[in-house]
Amino acid sequence: MSVARANTLAARGFVAGLAASGARHAVITPGSRSTPLVFAFADQQVVRPWLVIDERSAGFFALGLARATGSPVAIACTSGTAVANLFPAIAEANLSRVPLIAITADRPPRLRDVGAAQTMDQVNVFGRHVRWSIDLPVPFPGGDCRTYEAAGLRAVQAAVAGVPGPVQVNFPFDEPLVEPPADHPGPWNPRGGSLAVPLFEPAGTGVEQACSLLRRAQRPLIVAGPETGGLPARDILALAERIAAPILADPLSGLRAGLRPEEAQLVLDAYDGWFRHASAPEPDLVLRFGAAPTSKVLNQLLGSLTDVPQVLVDLPGGYREPNGVRPLFVCGEAGAVARALSTVESATEGGWSARWVSADRAARRALDLFARDADEAFEGRIFVELRQALPAGAVLVAGNSMPVRDLDDFFGLREGPAELVANRGVNGIDGVMSSAAGAAAAGVPTVVVVGDVSFLHDLNALWAVREHRLPLLVIVVNNDGGGIFHYLPQSAHREQFEQWFATPPRIDPQRAAGLFDVPAERVSAWSDFRRVLTHWASAPGPRLVEVRTDRAASVAMHQRAWKAASAAAAEVLGQ
Repeated sequence: MSVARANTLAARGFVAGLAASGARHAVITPGSRSTPLVFAFADQQVVRPWLVIDERSAGFFALGLARATGSPVAIACTSGTAVANLFPAIAEANLSRVPLIAITADRPPRLRDVGAAQTMDQVNVFGRHVRWSIDLPVPFPGGDCRTYEAAGLRAVQAAVAGVPGPVQVNFPFDEPLVEPPADHPGPWNPRGGSLAVPLFEPAGTGVEQACSLLRRAQRPLIVAGPETGGLPARDILALAERIAAPILADPLSGLRAGLRPEEAQLVLDAYDGWFRHASAPEPDLVLRFGAAPTSKVLNQLLGSLTDVPQVLVDLPGGYREPNGVRPLFVCGEAGAVARALSTVESATEGGWSARWVSADRAARRALDLFARDADEAFEGRIFVELRQALPAGAVLVAGNSMPVRDLDDFFGLREGPAELVANRGVNGIDGVMSSAAGAAAAGVPTVVVVGDVSFLHDLNALWAVREHRLPLLVIVVNNDGGGIFHYLPQSAHREQFEQWFATPPRIDPQRAAGLFDVPAERVSAWSDFRRVLTHWASAPGPRLVEVRTDRAASVAMHQRAWKAASAAAAEVLGQ
């Protein structure tokens, strides 16, 4: 047996392990040292390979695909800086709990740390950002391929067990990397298995203590934060109804879309608008599911409730509480904990949830009215329009900075099914379009809303959109710079602000899309915007639409919208 054949068999063994564990997608980036892996994926039809030529884009593409499918996605790259370019997506996958399997091809140990080309220290290069990392042995003639198959099996298990997240498999190959075509083995198909994701029932005394707190609570409040794949909506809704508690539902919680009006009676969606200038009724117990909310003012409220017990529900090893409170931690899967708490007899005082619901519904009407009546192009209206126009079951990806905040304030509740997502692990503006492209690769019509700076960060995503003919609509909010910085203290430093913070990129998104043959247009009226959405919904495919806004005017409009929402809520609450 030759070294090249050993490489082939080892790579096929690893892919066989992935397939047997339920993995069905892999993202491939070009390079030489990863050749055995490329052939192993390309020569079979169980794990679908997707080509993405830029590693940073490929990492986020894999992240979006893994989040959309709910299954681990492998990503294979060559050695050297290709590995480093995966780091942003690995960091995001770690904190947003998305299972990725980074297969990083490497030189054999004898070529490490001796000045060999395209070689750097890749062993455990992602450190604490991955759940598990291994440096595999170099394949050699006569070696046991079961080692590599076992590594594939373990990689999937490590990515989904406990708190899901990324893993790294460093795979060294010696030369020759592959046999001549006449000697290379023919196509093969590994045996496909199913993905086994463990569920965790509530453990320890935490759930008993939470039940005890709930029995005494007269003003309970539920906070449903962001969660990859969405929180178990039915269980949390049943708990809320049982204890007559309002639910402050983050747009990324899975509780903002796909609910009938009678199911969503206790779900609140306008709190970020009215908390800014109106006082919320004070709870005596807060039950928290998911990550920290997107809304800064809601996080500030939670941090101020120092004398109010807060119950934090999370998986074993998880802890997401950045507001400085000392919650009671209940370890378990969110649905199981919600069902356990639903056994408690409610002591909630009459009218408690009604006050919250009335205030929030009034605030929602005010936000919608402002968005539709604004004289200038208002960024928040994009999400009001999308609430109505998204195709059933579509994915809506919101970029960080202002888009995700406008999603929170203006999308509201939607009866039709839709999945609302964002990269809120590290909250970066890089890779947003690539993540959306990965979601679209799952075969679901996908819309992504990004600012012009974020668009510039991730232009290479349009290559994959075009190459794979993905059903992705890119909406670029072009306000010529970083609009969110206008809401921060540095905006008062006018001499430095525009150059160093607003950083106007001065690009034309339509021309940029033209480089990748993606159809694009700029709209100047909301009727044209709706026309684009309707046309795309009837025939989803690669498309870009630009909405131009004014940064400074946008700040003033947002402030007026929040004041209108606060005034409406305050009137209902008698403030």
